[in-house]
Amino acid sequence: MLSKVGLCSRSEAARRVKEGRVEVNGRCVLDPEFPCDANSDRILVDGQPLRAAPRVCIALNKPRGLVTTVADEKGRETVYRCLVDVGVEWLAPVGRLDKASEGLLLFTNDPAFAARITDPSSGPLKTYHVQVDGIPGAPMLDRMVEGIADDGDVLRAAAVTLLRQGQRNAWLEVVLDEGRNRHIRRLLAALGLEVLRLVRVAIGPVLLGDLAKGTWRALAPHEIAQLQSGSSGHD
Repeated sequence: MLSKVGLCSRSEAARRVKEGRVEVNGRCVLDPEFPCDANSDRILVDGQPLRAAPRVCIALNKPRGLVTTVADEKGRETVYRCLVDVGVEWLAPVGRLDKASEGLLLFTNDPAFAARITDPSSGPLKTYHVQVDGIPGAPMLDRMVEGIADDGDVLRAAAVTLLRQGQRNAWLEVVLDEGRNRHIRRLLAALGLEVLRLVRVAIGPVLLGDLAKGTWRALAPHEIAQLQSGSSGHD
C-alpha cells in the first residue's frame, strides 16, 4: 500500500515497516505483508497520516554511460543524477535502457501506471534509431521482422526502416512491440551487425523530440491519457 500511493518503492516500504515506522489503527506493525485497507484503517508513517502522493510522470533523455538503477553495486553513475531537481521523494523507471543505450526513458511514482506501460500485451510501441556497422539490404530487414531464434528467445521487430546510409554504416528505425533483454543488440548480432549507437526516440505518443541530453520534462496530460488508453500501442 505504501508503494501504491507513491510514497516509496516496495523494498523501501518493507524496510520502513520492519524498522517500526508504520502504525495501523494505533498499533505498530512490523510485518510488511500485514493486511490493511486504505479506506477503513488509519495508517501512520513516521507519525504522519498516509496520503497518496500526487502522480508524477516524466520523460528523461538518458545519456549514454548511465545505468538505469537507483544504486549500482559497481559504483557506476546512474540515471538518478539527472533527476535531483524533480522534487518528489520517489520515482521509478518505467522499463530500462542499458548502459550503452540512450534516449527516451520514462519515470513515475505510480506503479499501476508503470505496469500498464510495461505490459507486453497492451503497452505502447517503442521506436529506436540504431546505427549499425554495415549496410543491411532488404532481405536482412525482412528477417528482422520475421524473427530470429537466439538463446531460447525468438527476437523480432514490429517494423524496420532504413533511414540513411553511408559508405560503411547505416541508421535504421526499429519499432518493437515487446522488449526482451538487449533485444535489438541481440537481434542485429544474430544477423552479423554490430550496434554502434542505439537511441530510443518514442514510447507510444511520447516523443524524445528536442529534449536536451540529461534533462527531463513532465508528460503532458494528453500523453498520459494516451499511454493509459493504449491508443498508441497494440491494436
